[in-house]
Amino acid sequence: MKHQKLMLALGMTLVLAACGDKAPKKDAAATDAPKTEAKADAAGGPAIIFDAGGKFDKSFNESGYNGAEMFKKETGKSYLDFELKNPAELEGVLRKMAQRGGNPIVTMGFNSGEALNKVAAELPKSNFVIIDSEVKQPNVKSVQFREEEGSFLVGALAAMASKSGKVGFIGGMDIPVIRKFSCGFEQGAKHINAKAEVIKNTVGTTGDAWNNPTKGGELAKAQFDRGVDVVFAAAGGTGNGVYQAAKDGKKYAIGVDSNQNYLFPGTMLTSMVKRVDNAVLAAFKESAAGSFKAGSVSMGLAEDGVDWADDEHNKALVNDEMRIKVNAIKKDIIDGKIKITCDGK
Repeated sequence: MKHQKLMLALGMTLVLAACGDKAPKKDAAATDAPKTEAKADAAGGPAIIFDAGGKFDKSFNESGYNGAEMFKKETGKSYLDFELKNPAELEGVLRKMAQRGGNPIVTMGFNSGEALNKVAAELPKSNFVIIDSEVKQPNVKSVQFREEEGSFLVGALAAMASKSGKVGFIGGMDIPVIRKFSCGFEQGAKHINAKAEVIKNTVGTTGDAWNNPTKGGELAKAQFDRGVDVVFAAAGGTGNGVYQAAKDGKKYAIGVDSNQNYLFPGTMLTSMVKRVDNAVLAAFKESAAGSFKAGSVSMGLAEDGVDWADDEHNKALVNDEMRIKVNAIKKDIIDGKIKITCDGK
């Protein structure tokens, strides 16, 4: 299927999801009208806006992209997408998406909340979805995850695999959602080994923290020097540097958001899978069926919102005893027998 290009008044190119090539950028002040109109039915079509990490970050954004692709495959319907280069673009992109008939318009990431809150109030007839944050508007669906539950599982597995009793955590920024990852990971490790030592670092304080593999590798190596032999990275594209350092140092790493086990088979112990793909797919399908519902949604183990990755790529690293223990812990969390106390504060 041929995908048509849309020229945004912002000077950026809006493309149909499967279109791989990008048109040359125009001057930021350009106000040319679009040369081609979006193909959409009378009710509009779904749209998704990726944050600065890009839709092929092998992590959070790519999981959202996969959900959009699942929708296209299941329904045969196209969708619009846009990759932000700067957070300041978001308000304008949201408005343009709405003008083009985007419905719903999904925004990826906690840092899109302020812009979405403003635009959603201005455009009450448009429907929006935000992933990883909450916006209280009557036309916004907020999807958040209980990251601490999945992180508890991979923390438990890390403690089982560790020979030193020291495991590490590297987060992108010191923000509530990353604190939930860190907290759950630590509690899971200590559920297996009460004396486990958890060494923690964050990458930075700006959006660059999510796309700095060099820094991620440096932090991982520093942790390895302190005795860590399993490290969990919740830092977007920065994690790629962590995983490379683990491979180079013959240590174990744990991926995040998407199943990243395939990246470095042999040293990727597992991944804490955050099913952003399921959230995006559900939002697109609900809107297509005319059943969009605003409000807040929480997705954890019981809702298939988070999990640990167990596949052919880490089969040699996770023996049957470990697998049985992790899945038993998973069941106990779902059944309420194991309480995880993490609020992100």
